[in-house]
Amino acid sequence: MVPTAHIGPYTLPNPLIVAPMAGVTDRPFRLLCRRLGAGLAVSEMVTADSSLWHTRKSKLRLDHTGEPEPRSVQIAGGDADMLAHAARANARHGAQIIDINMGCPAKKVCNKAAGSALMKDEPLVKSILEAVVRAVDVPVTLKMRTGWDHDNRNAVTIARMAEDAGIQALAIHGRTRADAYQGKAEYDTIAEVKSRVSIPVFANGDIDSPQMARHVLDHTGADGLLIGRAAQGSPWIFREILHFLETGRTLEPPSLDEVEKILDEHLEALHGFYGEHMGARIARKHVGWYLQCHDQDREFRKRFNAIEHALEQKKSIQQYFAGLRNGEVFAA
Repeated sequence: MVPTAHIGPYTLPNPLIVAPMAGVTDRPFRLLCRRLGAGLAVSEMVTADSSLWHTRKSKLRLDHTGEPEPRSVQIAGGDADMLAHAARANARHGAQIIDINMGCPAKKVCNKAAGSALMKDEPLVKSILEAVVRAVDVPVTLKMRTGWDHDNRNAVTIARMAEDAGIQALAIHGRTRADAYQGKAEYDTIAEVKSRVSIPVFANGDIDSPQMARHVLDHTGADGLLIGRAAQGSPWIFREILHFLETGRTLEPPSLDEVEKILDEHLEALHGFYGEHMGARIARKHVGWYLQCHDQDREFRKRFNAIEHALEQKKSIQQYFAGLRNGEVFAA
């Protein structure tokens, strides 16, 4: 059975959400994942410091042209007033859901007392949640971890604080800040949070297969799932999970032809969105993810990463897949 997921007034098409990932969940990736089965895609995090929004990178992160509703934008920072201002500005730019980042473990974020570092300061968390909720008329959600470290798992405390402040949904990664992305995610804390609040709770962490998705939903009672790293290079994972939840059967993986078509469309979208030079550079990591199970010696990817032009990138991918079909070893 597929649970029905709600965030404020919005009923999502399904409970599978693309987790916000800096440098990954740009508009081309969000649109692709939505087309391949995701019910919602959250933007990569936008700094709350609006003085930095004049940069090309920030302007692109604020671009939601053509995205289906609801549009969810994640903001990050450590100052309540600044986050409230950022929430208002993003709502004016078209955000229909504002997500507060208290889950990112990156040092450059935590060193600025943002991301998961905020979980160490519960009074500050309370003031941020209240300020952002007051600032906008759209639903506000919160993404967090289970706590700061194994001795300080305070997700339940913060979850109840969030509900009291008017937060309308929670996403919880089953690791502490100290864990970063090491070890295995645990779901007992997420289950405990779900049992202690009445707002929707979405589980996150190590959900990399349809079977794991079913297990996490059953174990936690969560209203839905956030899928992050497992979608890198496999954006069709959303339709695979959805099919399994609906039918109990495993969907056939995409054919080589379909993988090539999806990758070609993704490259074209990246080149169009960023421009040829930047688009070609950003495409390299995505191609690496798509081909990691084929190009195991990484020889093609090393050569691909030296290509500077969009058309050459597309031609090299066509040649690579032609070689795969013919059983040839490809050299870029």
